[in-house]
Amino acid sequence: MVTSGRSHGREQRRVVDYLVDAVAALGVRNIFGVDGANIEDLYDAVFDADVDVTGVVAKHEFSAATMADGYARSSSGLGVVAATSGGGAMNLVAGLAESYTSRVPVLALVGQPLTTLEGGGAFQDSSGRAGSIDAARLFFEISRYCARVERPEDIAEHLERAVSAALCGGPAVLLLPKDVQQATVTGPRFTPPTRRVVRDHIGLARVAEMIAAARRTGKIVLIVGDQVARNDARAQVRALAVALDAAVGVAPDAKDCYAADEHGFCGVAGIMGHAELVDAVQQAALCLLVGTRMPMTARAGLDGALAGVPVASIGAEPPYAPTVHAVSMDLGSTLDELTALFDVDGVPEPAGPQALTTLEVPDSSGPGLRYREAVEAITAMLPAGADVFADAGNTGASVVHHLSVPRGGRFVVALGMGGMGYSFGAGIGSAFARNRRTFVIAGDGAFFMHGLEMHTAIEHDLPVTFIVFNNNAHAMCVTREQLFYRDRYSFNRFRPALLGEGIAAMFPTLPAFAARSVGELTDALARSAHTEGPSFVAVDCDPDEIPPFLPFLTSPR
Repeated sequence: MVTSGRSHGREQRRVVDYLVDAVAALGVRNIFGVDGANIEDLYDAVFDADVDVTGVVAKHEFSAATMADGYARSSSGLGVVAATSGGGAMNLVAGLAESYTSRVPVLALVGQPLTTLEGGGAFQDSSGRAGSIDAARLFFEISRYCARVERPEDIAEHLERAVSAALCGGPAVLLLPKDVQQATVTGPRFTPPTRRVVRDHIGLARVAEMIAAARRTGKIVLIVGDQVARNDARAQVRALAVALDAAVGVAPDAKDCYAADEHGFCGVAGIMGHAELVDAVQQAALCLLVGTRMPMTARAGLDGALAGVPVASIGAEPPYAPTVHAVSMDLGSTLDELTALFDVDGVPEPAGPQALTTLEVPDSSGPGLRYREAVEAITAMLPAGADVFADAGNTGASVVHHLSVPRGGRFVVALGMGGMGYSFGAGIGSAFARNRRTFVIAGDGAFFMHGLEMHTAIEHDLPVTFIVFNNNAHAMCVTREQLFYRDRYSFNRFRPALLGEGIAAMFPTLPAFAARSVGELTDALARSAHTEGPSFVAVDCDPDEIPPFLPFLTSPR
């Protein structure tokens, strides 16, 4: 029998009520998901709850997972996603894989059929019994913790383990049979686990010794990663850079961690980066990596320079290439400690912004705007503190290379899995977390996959501006066909679509624009700035333009 409602003053309540209370205790205000028969009791609990938790129904579970991911990245906390069994659960996989690879804390609550029906041919059975899919094994591979909750009295223990694991960086998954969700439990309410404090005394001492030695012989270069933003340690990075009079570069997903006009900035690292950072590393006495594992997207083009200098690192996990590493789950306190060791009375003269050399791309004579002029026009219209979420691909490469992120804003490009359409859900999740103007920048290929998630932004009147670069193609795949397969064919061009006009007709209350010149783009963004809710801008561009992406620029056409 299902018990509806609850009394918060009593110790007995349903498992789903316990879960909603726990989400609120964790400081999370939204549960993102798609409803269904085997997760509907959780939504019932959200409705009855007297805590500040809102259920958000997305259009697809992938987007719900990326909403939780974006929420976590922008709040420096935990994101929560819910899905029903069967196809709903399977649709989570790509989104959770991004969170796993990028070490983003997400809790996934996944409904399952009744325990009494497991292995008996139940609809959407994924118990692993009688030849059914084993959801526990599936999600185990893309999570820090995964458990099937077989008994209601086990929920507290599993939830504590799941949250603790997620907060170390990555998803945790609880598989919740419908009868377990409905069952009552007794006992104290959920108490959020204390975040694990790790102080690597030995590693930090070794890094400090390398810094001291490098200061005596030459220049130090910092390369800053996304963990700095998630630990809210930007001010501490600035203080260390000033104390060491260091040059500073950023990983592609960390453009918001150090502004282009700050002390010693010398560009973006990797395949979408700048030559000035390569030169700085080559001439350095030490390269210190802060909060980045330096995957290939951040390391390509720098491998030779890094091989020639001592390299140290500080962060939650060691980089992929060998370094002298100090573990830090809290970069703010670790960087404060380092700064105190090397701070001096005489502050170095602040260096003015360095003019960065942009990657030279072949001329393009096709229709629409060039990537650089479009991104620079967007940069000029970004308000202070705006957040930017970009999809991977030709559009993402152009944004990483050319966009200047406003101070105080969050910048995210999902390079963990590079899933197309990630930015639509993630930008919406971030807007829920921060309630500030958020810009989603993606290509039309990504839009056709998950762009209609903007309907969720419309439903909730969120301050999100969706900018879609429309070149009627999977443009990065077109570029690869041209460069690596002699341009003999193309599977990746679309028939033309008028996205601006189409979205305007589809959503009559949504400010939607088509921009086919810089002036039209600037005007569209200016008009979008006067609306409190969402808006949409389609930017026509050339499918044959080569983006600022090093592998494409070093391969013969």
